[in-house]
Amino acid sequence: MQRAVGLLSRFACGLASLSTVVCLVLIGFSVGARYLFHTPQPWVDKVAGWLVVALVLLAAPEAQRRFEHIGVDVAVSRLGPGLARAAHVVGAASVAVVAAILLWAGWEMVEFSLMVGLMTDIPGVPEWWVQVLLPVGAAVLLLVSLAQCLVLLTGGTPDHLPTGDEELPRDTLARGE
Repeated sequence: MQRAVGLLSRFACGLASLSTVVCLVLIGFSVGARYLFHTPQPWVDKVAGWLVVALVLLAAPEAQRRFEHIGVDVAVSRLGPGLARAAHVVGAASVAVVAAILLWAGWEMVEFSLMVGLMTDIPGVPEWWVQVLLPVGAAVLLLVSLAQCLVLLTGGTPDHLPTGDEELPRDTLARGE
């Protein structure tokens, strides 16, 4: 199960990476068109914004799978094995609850946009094409967090679970100094 969810999460992260590259190319194109050829492309700003949304929503499941979301690893590592496991279960369950709420709300948003036929400012592009990123990203995040909960509750160790003995980066920039 962890493998299947991991593959899905990495696929979504790959799409997030692709959206980053496309965003970079579009912004470069827009800057060139505006300053070199004096022909601004206003649609690029909108599409770049959508690609940033894709980046965030599709990369979040992989960050969760790797336990790279914001956490207090120092505090958890000092709890002892039983309480640390409980803290990880509570954390993954909290993410699952938020992901379920986002999935529900995102699905309702997409249904509403489809029902009333909402369109973006770009001709021919319906709103739901952009909005569907929310329930898709939330669904993958929900699967990842539920898989982590299940593995933790059955006594297993999820992939990438921090042990607390990881060395902090020596690079002063990485440490925020």
